[in-house]
Amino acid sequence: MQPFRILKSAVAAALLFSTATALASDEEPPPIDHSQEYADCITLAQRMPDEAFESALTWESVGGGSAARHCAAVALINVGEFAEAATRLEAIAKDTPVDKPQLAADLLGQAGQAWLMAGMVERAYAAQTAALELAPEDVDLLIDRSVTLADAANYWEAIDDLNRANALAPNRADVLVLRATAYRYVDGLELARADIEQALRIEPQNADALLERGILRRLAGDADGARRDWLQVAMLAAGTPTADAAQMNLETLDLKTE
Repeated sequence: MQPFRILKSAVAAALLFSTATALASDEEPPPIDHSQEYADCITLAQRMPDEAFESALTWESVGGGSAARHCAAVALINVGEFAEAATRLEAIAKDTPVDKPQLAADLLGQAGQAWLMAGMVERAYAAQTAALELAPEDVDLLIDRSVTLADAANYWEAIDDLNRANALAPNRADVLVLRATAYRYVDGLELARADIEQALRIEPQNADALLERGILRRLAGDADGARRDWLQVAMLAAGTPTADAAQMNLETLDLKTE
């Protein structure tokens, strides 16, 4: 199904920073701007993750706390050490103060994403379920768990999570596209088409929605319509996995029509 997030939001970053400063306040505060350190470390983790990991360890040793540990986990994700990153994220979540349930939920959600990237679907589901126990109306967490469920071919359960997500956020095209894809896998093609048309009313140039509509059109025997959608995806989302999928579908379509 759809790609998913690695990082959550600026709110989570701010909460992590507050945790770091609380941990550092028992001793003489070091001359470190922890907020800037976190921002710099996360940026470095995207560009040079090996260096960011070492920097995070050094920062943790001088009071970086959970913020430094989080940056180290992000760096590990970006070097492909998904299981180790997930383990660390779960540990940070466990150490999160009880009065910050959303922060713990965000961390568990990230751990779930990392477990899924590691191919450990059951661990991903467990982390995401624990996150939703803390934040049951978090739409992004519901989406993440639906992706995990779909990865395990549990499409009806994925649809249940997406139904909840859609009830909470009815104008999110990504939820509708994911649900349409899940409906397609259980042969609910009419429901899938309805979701895709609604998604495209919300976001007429949503590449993922156009990709899925092309698939549905091909299944309905509308090869020309499918081709138009996939060509549009290739232009709108050039250089992305969505465009690559559209190109593969175009090539398959051309082979079948030769």
